[in-house]
Amino acid sequence: MEFLTKINDPVLLALASTCFTWFMTALGAGMVFFFKEINKRVLNMMLGFAAGIMVAASFWSLLEPAIEMAQSAPIPAWLVAAIGFVGGAGFLCLADHVMPHAHFFAKEGQTEGIPTHLKRSILLVFSITLHNIPEGLPKINTVHCRLKITRTED
Repeated sequence: MEFLTKINDPVLLALASTCFTWFMTALGAGMVFFFKEINKRVLNMMLGFAAGIMVAASFWSLLEPAIEMAQSAPIPAWLVAAIGFVGGAGFLCLADHVMPHAHFFAKEGQTEGIPTHLKRSILLVFSITLHNIPEGLPKINTVHCRLKITRTED
């Protein structure tokens, strides 16, 4: 991963970090090839494990650094992070209610969001997009911080 520290072009850095996270996602999703069927309890355990990792990643990679960066703000640092957290949750809630999408296990015609006549495959793409919005924001932040650090060192 040290090669990422040598990339100064923000577009290449974003591309490299996106490709790395895509590869890790594909590696995790590749487990599907080893199981023909999966026990519901095992699936629930795997979902709980993934949720725990996402919560930990959200705190240590986003909320905790936001609190540290807001220490010099005139309002309490935790409040700055809380406003961002609630704003992000509100945005996703709004997008979930507005953007037409379908969940993977949904029956034909069972969609969420505004009414639409789009095909199920397109609705699943919208679902993935809705899921990837919060994943893309930390990548943008990482690239921005990396460039800021690089310019400060020069």
